[in-house]
Amino acid sequence: MRRPFARVVPASGVLLIILIFIAAGNPGKPLKPHERLLRYSRVLLTRNGFTFRDLNKNGKLDVYEDPRQPIDARINDLLSQMTLEEKAGMMFINGARVNEDGTIGDEPATGMFSFAPNALNLMKKDKMNHFNLWAIPSIPALAKWYDAMQQYAEDSTRLGIPITIASDPRSHFTKNIFSLGATTFSQWCEPLGFGAIGDSVLTREFANDARQEYLAVGIREALHPQVDLATEPRWPRIAGTFGEDAQLTSRMAMAYILGFQEDTLGSTSVACMTKHFAGGGPQKDGLDPHFPFQKGEVYPGHNFKYHLIPFEAAFRAHTAAIMPYYGVPMGQTSENVGFSFNKDIITGLLRNHYHYNGVVCTDWGLITDTHMGGVVWPARAWGVQNLSRIQRVEKVLNAGVDQFGGENCPELVVQLVKEGKISIARIDSSVRRLLRVKFELGLFDDPFIDADQASHIVGKPEFVKAGEASQRRAMTLLKNEKNILPLKEGTLKIYVKDIDPKVAAQYGTVVDDPSQADIAILRLSTPFYPVASPIPMARMFHHGDLDFKGKQKDSILQILHTVPTIVDIYLDRPAVIPEISAAAKGLLADFGASDQAVMDVIFGRAKPEGHLPIELPSSMQAVRDQKEDVPYDSKDPLYKFGFGLHY
Repeated sequence: MRRPFARVVPASGVLLIILIFIAAGNPGKPLKPHERLLRYSRVLLTRNGFTFRDLNKNGKLDVYEDPRQPIDARINDLLSQMTLEEKAGMMFINGARVNEDGTIGDEPATGMFSFAPNALNLMKKDKMNHFNLWAIPSIPALAKWYDAMQQYAEDSTRLGIPITIASDPRSHFTKNIFSLGATTFSQWCEPLGFGAIGDSVLTREFANDARQEYLAVGIREALHPQVDLATEPRWPRIAGTFGEDAQLTSRMAMAYILGFQEDTLGSTSVACMTKHFAGGGPQKDGLDPHFPFQKGEVYPGHNFKYHLIPFEAAFRAHTAAIMPYYGVPMGQTSENVGFSFNKDIITGLLRNHYHYNGVVCTDWGLITDTHMGGVVWPARAWGVQNLSRIQRVEKVLNAGVDQFGGENCPELVVQLVKEGKISIARIDSSVRRLLRVKFELGLFDDPFIDADQASHIVGKPEFVKAGEASQRRAMTLLKNEKNILPLKEGTLKIYVKDIDPKVAAQYGTVVDDPSQADIAILRLSTPFYPVASPIPMARMFHHGDLDFKGKQKDSILQILHTVPTIVDIYLDRPAVIPEISAAAKGLLADFGASDQAVMDVIFGRAKPEGHLPIELPSSMQAVRDQKEDVPYDSKDPLYKFGFGLHY
């Protein structure tokens, strides 16, 4: 049984009895903040009637332990007590795994993210206290793991600096690898769907609901929003954007950040790390710079500044952090190196021009090669591949970055300082920014969650209902020949493809032969053609052409020519579908939607409200001829940006 607290010195024995009773809590009732501390914290002291967490275990109230003190004073006090090694450890964030049973020991790892290290080992060895999570076994296991990690940080580290847990998006109905499947969290449309709906109030509602789910399990940093502009239609990361228009993206970005962070960063906020500065959209040939075959970001339309507009909105919303991308902004700065290595971008543009003083964290894996299944995935050190690991670290620090994503090599920072190549003042400036976020989030005062309540908040019915409604609202009606939609329930024989027949049977009689059907309903996805690469994850990215080809296209058209057909296509990138559009009686686009959501819209239980946040080109030649940095500029698009019909 966990001790509720270890070192409380109350004013009287009566108070002690009361505190123990409160600390025992009621599993069915949410704990209040002071009750939560009494249950979980083991370093509470009371001095002169004031109870505090004695994080450095010295028996007295230090300034950094006193929530009544100004944050700047608390930062100064803590900085003065930190060793160089502790400062260096704070400047790294890496993935971590959660054990099936919620324990924090070094259990054998399995699954896609088995390469993720054990967080406890990183805390012990590297003095790290920032971690990001990918796969989680369950909400109860995550909640248990999180509180155990915070208790270890409080009880067993020298200064009791709390951990910060970060995550990629978790609250979307998604088929792409950049959002973590929302199997327990509420399932909203993807960000591109919010761009299709265009309702900033809804976007803020989403972020507010997701914030509460994140808080319930201890996730205090969102590695999102992604405000890149989808101006190159082949880029694999378009689903995570709000589309290709800078003004639309800016409105969505502000609402999103305010929903997660609230008006002021505080104890009920989730800090946003907005990405990817200075815009990841204009990739040459759409090839993503996660991989060595990338060709840099190009600006044939001289439109570099257009991609900054959404970040200006993020600055106005006071985003807590910024993440630069891997890409090389070709011809835009004094040297062609990746954004995080680029002093013109980080110090010149971000710090000096925009006066941004929040945290800047690299994207993941710029310093160290990754070994996956016997294959080496090179560090994304584009433009500086010839530099050694320690030289890369030095260049990132000199560029003005504060934190290294996906890395755990603080010994290189320590070495640079000891060799006189990086000053301790430079290190302190970054650690100050990182500490400020922890203090503003209230982690030093109460880092714990109410683990008993986590499963009651994550996937709360009203959150789920709102998420499902967003899937339907985002659907975009592109064609409705002779007003065939919505279909009439219960009267039709239906042939379905890539739709659960059990779901379809709620709306009509499902048949196995399209020639026997009154109507066919097909669900498609934008095609992709895996690149030839030894890196397994490279083959998972949706690169390549956007059109259906050969037998795949012929089989689709055969159905369309056999029976009147309604087509729904999932757009994680623009699709090139002129023949399919011409032959379909009805055509819808979705941006992450269940079969139930799609069928509800087709049969009129819900109405499509979306407008395309990306244009759909008319041919692959038009895609190849468009400029990577310019929005909605392909010749004679099949469906223009902003197009959308309604019932």
